[in-house]
Amino acid sequence: MDSARPGPGATAVAYRDTYLSWRGLAHRVDRRAQELAGMGVSKGDWVGLMLGNVPDFVILTLAVSKLGAVLVPVDPTLGTRDLDMLLDAAPLRVLITRPRGETTATTTTALRATGKPAPPRHAPEARRKLQGSLLNCVVYPRQAPATVAGLTPAVVLFTAGAGGDPRGVVRTDRELAAIAATTAQGLGLSPDDQCLCAAPLYQAYGFDLGLLGWLTTRHALNLEDEVSAKRINQAVRDPSIDVFPATPATFGALSRLVAVKPLKIRTPRFLSSGSELPAAVAEAFAERFGVRPWSCYHTTATGPVSIDEGGKNPTSVGKPLPGIEIRIGAGGSASPAGSVGPIWVRGPGCSTVAVPPPPAALRPSGVAPGDADGDGWLRTGDLGSLDRAGRLTLTGREDDLVKVDGRRLALGEVESCIESFTKVREADARVVLDDLGGPMVVARVVSIGTCRADEVIDHCARHLAPFKVPRQIEFCERLG
Repeated sequence: MDSARPGPGATAVAYRDTYLSWRGLAHRVDRRAQELAGMGVSKGDWVGLMLGNVPDFVILTLAVSKLGAVLVPVDPTLGTRDLDMLLDAAPLRVLITRPRGETTATTTTALRATGKPAPPRHAPEARRKLQGSLLNCVVYPRQAPATVAGLTPAVVLFTAGAGGDPRGVVRTDRELAAIAATTAQGLGLSPDDQCLCAAPLYQAYGFDLGLLGWLTTRHALNLEDEVSAKRINQAVRDPSIDVFPATPATFGALSRLVAVKPLKIRTPRFLSSGSELPAAVAEAFAERFGVRPWSCYHTTATGPVSIDEGGKNPTSVGKPLPGIEIRIGAGGSASPAGSVGPIWVRGPGCSTVAVPPPPAALRPSGVAPGDADGDGWLRTGDLGSLDRAGRLTLTGREDDLVKVDGRRLALGEVESCIESFTKVREADARVVLDDLGGPMVVARVVSIGTCRADEVIDHCARHLAPFKVPRQIEFCERLG
């Protein structure tokens, strides 16, 4: 098997005009590992990477792993409230960011009555720069526990928990290996493939379908951090690109481009996850690009679960991947085919450990979403149904969490933020699905006196991550 893998001179990572061979990648990983060790990072320390889809993310991920430290990917667009809460939950020893990123991560812009910024909640002991780069390293005087709930963490991936608060899913080396194997086998990955990863690596979807699959088969990984449809269209036109994980919003934006010619790809595996793939988007993309996106069901706690292979039925997320079992039901028992109920998943990559620990409130079945029963079945918190052929269809959530741009948010958090604005009495947020643009947050607002939509949006932009900010504000006299 090793003889089939590419040699050390083959391309490992490509980013625009930058190409790293496997030999060059290994050299940079060793250098960064030595540098982090010189900062005091050792086995068991938690290291945050607040970066986008750039080669440094890949290099530093492998360097952290080489030291036996715990990797914590951090969304660079998180609002200050979320960042402070993440730092409360994750005892980071080092946070690596782009220039000025540490200022956002260690301070809060919430203004007190005096009009002055609140003091830092997490004061660092030192700030340094990685040699030969513009990346900043913020060093904290904190020591992480050796284990979490009896497990030795390798990666902690954050998503939204109850109420929209950050919730870090703890993964072990064993779970990472299982997810990587499932991904490689389910997609039929080989060393000859080339993956264009536009899905953020700091999210579980991009991390699993992009990074873990690449580490397993050692194919070429092409990174893209632009959200421009024109830029992604140029990148995906490389005839060697055959694996492309993205979100429905990305496919929708690409399908709106004019004068687009069909792609010429040997074995296309264009994956759509993060929210529902509208049939209109799937058809429009197939018509313009000649490739049908495959809907994928993926969660942070389980990794990839199912795929609609071939894109034959975009309203479904397909059948379970190898080694994955799916059950629909409540009270611990499976429901008949076609019934809608909570989705339960069982597989070797499922994780039930989180930081901070989830609330103790239980559902009627006795198992809260994110927890597993005694037989290893994990309750995902999603609702869906299975047809007689075993295909899964998603129908909603058990709570108020929704997905926008592949990231979870709680509508209650958006409403609370809007209602904290002095010119607003009440607010009601919801997600609207644009058939060609993906989901977006809109809000109905009852104002106090004169209030403009841009004022509400600006207020939200100061306190929430960009994907949580409402795109539209509708004023009304009363809600309901």
